[in-house]
Amino acid sequence: MTAAPYLRLQDVGMRFDQDVIALESIDLSIAEHQFITIVGPSGCGKSTLLYLVGGFLRPTSGALTLRGAAITGPGADRGIVFQRYSLFPWLTVRRNISYGLEESGVPRADRERIVAEHIRLVHLEGFEDRYPRELSGGMQQRVALAQMLVCQPDILLMDEPFGALDAQTRRILQDEVRRLWLRDTKTVLFVTHDVEEAVALGTQIVVMSKRPGRIKEVILRDFDVADGDEFEANPRFTELKMRIWHSIKEEVEAMRR
Repeated sequence: MTAAPYLRLQDVGMRFDQDVIALESIDLSIAEHQFITIVGPSGCGKSTLLYLVGGFLRPTSGALTLRGAAITGPGADRGIVFQRYSLFPWLTVRRNISYGLEESGVPRADRERIVAEHIRLVHLEGFEDRYPRELSGGMQQRVALAQMLVCQPDILLMDEPFGALDAQTRRILQDEVRRLWLRDTKTVLFVTHDVEEAVALGTQIVVMSKRPGRIKEVILRDFDVADGDEFEANPRFTELKMRIWHSIKEEVEAMRR
């Protein structure tokens, strides 16, 4: 007997009103521990898809299941990081990271140990008592990552988390996220508009069509990507990047007709 998919989207549709159909007939099965990147033309429903998995939206048709159980709302098993950092400006780095643990009733001694571990994990030692306004954009996003990771979600949902960062910081954080995924092998759904980022991070790349968004293709990356620049010289990296770019370009051109 074949086991049910870890995460399953079956004939999922999302309509916001009579004129705006964001998603239509989405069928997607995701195995546990995969790093899934999602790309497509602007407005194709990438973020909507992520919010449906997160339980922040309810589909107007179809069903979403996690481990065979229906997704009916947000849950502690799913953590999310947005492009705009969801930090409390009046709390320090330490308190921002600790917030979810405090709300869950984790004892103080355990909170302090867990928070200290995650501050080291995202390389923020020495900034524990700083406020978000005193940090760079990349450091704020590290805080947001740690804030999510301390709660130990099974699935990490990331909505263009590096979209507002400069190229250098973006690359550094890509390496950090890859390192964290290799360390814990959680399931990741990562929305991006950057094709190179999608290939550099994703074990599988989901390419979406123009709106109403459908799954155009799911591509398995058949080569390893390690930290550093070596993978960029791999001809298969360039080939896959161009294949995805041309697939998205077809959708953009179709929107203009």
